[in-house]
Amino acid sequence: MSRRAIGMLLIAGAVATVVEAITIDSTTGDVFYFLIAAPLCVLTWWAALRPRPDGNRVTWALLALMQTVSVAGDLVQTWQFHHGGAPLAGPSDVLWLSAYPVQTIALIRMARRRAPGQLRAAALDALTLTTAAAVASYLFFVEPLFQQGRLSLAETVVPAAYPLGDLVFLAGVLVLTLSPGRRGGPTRLLLLWASISLLTNLGYNILPYVVDGIWADRLGALALFANVVITAVVMHAGRGELTTPGPRSTKMHPARGVFLGVAMMTAPATAVVHSSLQSRAWLVVLSATGVCAGLVVARFMIAVREQEGAQAQLAYQARHDPLTGLANRALLGEHLDREGPAVLLYLDLDGFKAVNDAEGHDAGDAVLVAVADRLSRAVRAGDVVARLGGDEFVVACPGATVRDGIALAERILHDVAVPVPFHGALLSVGASIGIAVREPGPQSSPLGALRSADEAMYRAKRLGRGRWILAG
Repeated sequence: MSRRAIGMLLIAGAVATVVEAITIDSTTGDVFYFLIAAPLCVLTWWAALRPRPDGNRVTWALLALMQTVSVAGDLVQTWQFHHGGAPLAGPSDVLWLSAYPVQTIALIRMARRRAPGQLRAAALDALTLTTAAAVASYLFFVEPLFQQGRLSLAETVVPAAYPLGDLVFLAGVLVLTLSPGRRGGPTRLLLLWASISLLTNLGYNILPYVVDGIWADRLGALALFANVVITAVVMHAGRGELTTPGPRSTKMHPARGVFLGVAMMTAPATAVVHSSLQSRAWLVVLSATGVCAGLVVARFMIAVREQEGAQAQLAYQARHDPLTGLANRALLGEHLDREGPAVLLYLDLDGFKAVNDAEGHDAGDAVLVAVADRLSRAVRAGDVVARLGGDEFVVACPGATVRDGIALAERILHDVAVPVPFHGALLSVGASIGIAVREPGPQSSPLGALRSADEAMYRAKRLGRGRWILAG
């Protein structure tokens, strides 16, 4: 489904949610809900199971199953409500609770596929935040249930299972959110669905204690919009970003430090709230705890940034020439392996040895730096300029034609021939260039094209230097 169609679906879903919120305590509202929710389930199953280039039907089918099970729970509860009343623990709870592990498995599958081998940090951070949420959930939602002696075991355990399910779901959401990967429309929609689901569940636990019960009921209308959003995710044309590896991440987002600081504050804060301390003592203890947590997190982030900087510097040095800053042989090889058809220019300087012998290595380095700068200015955006060592350079032009390569070679010959100023003297060198084309197809080898360009360059030197030769 295109972006425009997704937008129209979300707008229609928002309108339907408003209508459902207005009519939620009526038979009309019940009928309206299932007239919208049932077709959404069908659409989600259709989108999940039909062939798509991104594959991973199991993941999409899990989301469709989660949606169907949740709507089935709504249907069972509605039927019970109109036929004698819904019990505190019944078949609808079995259906709703079974949706938690299904949706969490789907989220974990996504995280493992979009960030293979990169989930350790995300999993640890998610576990930290989930543990903090578990402390608050137990103290405010679970413990009060067990203190009510008038409830049966089922009526106590089943309501307590919902916060546990939310914690499992939260863990899956956090692992996906904190893992590396692309953050396009499908990812944002999925996180919107997860946020609506978690906030709705939280509201069911809190609102009855602070506002009139009708507002807690109307909160259930958001479940309809959550169904719309998950259908939009599965039907999205770009949903493959959720199940295919994205770019590797080497930096820690500052927000993760904030999350960890909040997690550190949760247990002390809840302990203070449940203590018998006076309000002034509360303020002192919480302020001191907050300052300590902030300092610890700040020190942690500084250490992380220093490590990231060192790793980035090492990674740069491993893939770039230290003198000119151009790509080295390793980075060029990665580029050639990744790109398709390309024009390759293999360049060797003419007269460079004479400059080095007569003026010294500093003069030779000045020439190499100047040539590297001129090559970088001559190429297009997206082209790669590499220094292979000594006075040999390669220019890779993905998607270029032979005519483009010849025009670039002519421009390079002119630019390199311009004398290089050095301590009041003018240093002159030339260039010989071999041009080769990497043709499309599995039989085409980047190393073979590079070897052909190298051989063409040596033919240019033998023919008198200062020229280009096209590999035959």
